[in-house]
Amino acid sequence: MTQTPPEPTPGVVPGSGDAALRAAAERAETTRDRNLPQFEDMPIGGDTANLRLGANLHDDCLDLLPLIGVWRGEGEVVYPTIDGPYRFGQQVTFAHDGRPFVYYEARSWLLNEAGEVIRPAARETGFWRPQADETIEVLLTHSSGIVEIYYGKPMSQTAWEFGTDIVMRTATAKEVNAANRLYGIVEGDLAYVEERAMAGQPMQPHTSARLTRVVG
Repeated sequence: MTQTPPEPTPGVVPGSGDAALRAAAERAETTRDRNLPQFEDMPIGGDTANLRLGANLHDDCLDLLPLIGVWRGEGEVVYPTIDGPYRFGQQVTFAHDGRPFVYYEARSWLLNEAGEVIRPAARETGFWRPQADETIEVLLTHSSGIVEIYYGKPMSQTAWEFGTDIVMRTATAKEVNAANRLYGIVEGDLAYVEERAMAGQPMQPHTSARLTRVVG
């Protein structure tokens, strides 16, 4: 891939001593008691996006532990055949129910230059499935009619990289042939970049975002 997560804030050393601890404690004050909505009459346990609540994270998913939570923020999207970039807001959820996979959901909305919501945008949902050799299988289904299977591995304790093995689409979906994604935890935020080969064009930047934890 040719992209990397957004650079840390100037003047702040990533992961450094007291500043990092203070920032984590401040975030936890507003996120530690929040979780996904639950139905009390469910006959089985619900998903949790909060490591303090619900089922214990399965040992096979420990490489994904920093991702568990709900994240919200803004990003940019570009298309090879349309002028841009365009701003979007997004909420990303990583949750689990104690079994050896992580549930994933992303919901987006387009923003104007003033940061006001224009309309709902892309949605995707799926599962991240860690394997014994540290490979992570990622299955994603998009509301636009695209289904993707990615394979990847952790690059470090706080970074993960994936590339598509298979891309399938319905007859009415736009052409997408391949994609790469890179996720990373940057100063406690979730940052990611995605490249796509689409609309007859080679692999190129498509989306990037930086999201702040709101649950967990």
